[in-house]
Amino acid sequence: MLEFMPLVLFALICLVLMAGFPVALTLAGTSLAFAGVGMGLQSLGIDANFDASFLAAFPNRLFGTMTNQTLLAVPLFVLMGVLLEKSKVAETLLDAMALLFGSLRGGLGISVTIVGMLLAASTGIVGATVVTMGLLSLPTMLKRGYSQSLATGTICATGTLGQIIPPSIALVLLGDVLSSAYQQAQLSMGIWSPKTVSVGDLFIGALIPGLILVVLYIAYVAFIAWLKPESAPPADRRELMNELGHQGGLTTLLLKGLVPPLALIVAVLGSILGGFATPTEASAVGAFGALVLALAYRKLDRATLTDVVRATTHVTTMVFLILVGAALFSLVFRAYGGEALVKDIFNDMPGGVVGATFIVMLVIFFLGFILDFIEITFVVVPIVGPVLLAMGLDPVWLGIMIAINLQTSFLTPPFGFALFYLRGVAPESVPTTAIYRGVIPFIVLQVAMLIALSFIPELATWLPAQFR
Repeated sequence: MLEFMPLVLFALICLVLMAGFPVALTLAGTSLAFAGVGMGLQSLGIDANFDASFLAAFPNRLFGTMTNQTLLAVPLFVLMGVLLEKSKVAETLLDAMALLFGSLRGGLGISVTIVGMLLAASTGIVGATVVTMGLLSLPTMLKRGYSQSLATGTICATGTLGQIIPPSIALVLLGDVLSSAYQQAQLSMGIWSPKTVSVGDLFIGALIPGLILVVLYIAYVAFIAWLKPESAPPADRRELMNELGHQGGLTTLLLKGLVPPLALIVAVLGSILGGFATPTEASAVGAFGALVLALAYRKLDRATLTDVVRATTHVTTMVFLILVGAALFSLVFRAYGGEALVKDIFNDMPGGVVGATFIVMLVIFFLGFILDFIEITFVVVPIVGPVLLAMGLDPVWLGIMIAINLQTSFLTPPFGFALFYLRGVAPESVPTTAIYRGVIPFIVLQVAMLIALSFIPELATWLPAQFR
């Protein structure tokens, strides 16, 4: 029984998280309790297979987390996203896209998808995107006769694009975890000058899969509009213009709504792709650009700035406290021999690395029904990452596969966070079952993207190779 203590630790942490306890305290508290059990059993002369010397590395882990340059991108990207949310960029963008595509069947759905993509590339915050789109576009779509399931499903799915389209907070955190896992895997293979995988590699690798997902979403909306015209009827452009109340016509609105966020996206992603800046430096560019946009839109005052700084501080402290708990969990898991246990389990699986990868993706997918992406990133990935990478998987490909899989955790009922976000702002006339029905086709599309990546890994690995 004692040899399975690492799996018991993992299972208990998942149960405590499901009970609603804070992630950071759950990781640290449960791990400390298990460490105490291991040391207590050994003091009684019982072999608990626990190596307490691993805990001596905890101070160094903490210092490494606090001095990690990559993680500086987290508060800066969060600051950028919150500033853009406060500057009402999404509102102007939605109006411009609605006027551009609204006269087509399914045009409002296509508009929501394109705006979701642009917001993902400029804010990277799923909750803010879903809530904003739900407040601004859902009433218009329902008023124009869109089916409740299509409207809510499109908004939820496009809101989650912030998970995969860079700059993404999820990719920053995943990149940091995978970087440590990749070095650990190489050291276990006797490679004493290990190669590295950076957040920038994941950003570049996510571009093609992210854009393919956008195309799939648009194709699905267009297909439903063709198959069931009553589910996505066209809107009259003149009526939309009068309803939105904008002066100066479509061209002026496009210039006002589209050019500023596009310029910010080009500045952030262009600096990374062009090799002019690291993701951390690009995040500073993005935060400054968002500040300039907020000033230009005259949306920045003392109260707004206070709210922005408070929200940024809240998210940043949450992430770093989770990192502290995750570091302790990782050390206790390894102290019980968890790494060797997982390696033995994977090696004994039928199908070798293919079978092991399939099982890991399946576990992550089902954990997404009950756990948040941050919890999965810091609990599951440090356990399976080193073993899978030591079996020869490409770290960028594995990272993008996990990122898209984690994206589904925002959509999978009953605990998908995007569903909760939209439920909170949707009219009472929209039943929760309509939201659940609406997201199912988009979950299928994301699973199809995972399958395509499995058979064509170059979708994720080709572009990063061109920039090396």
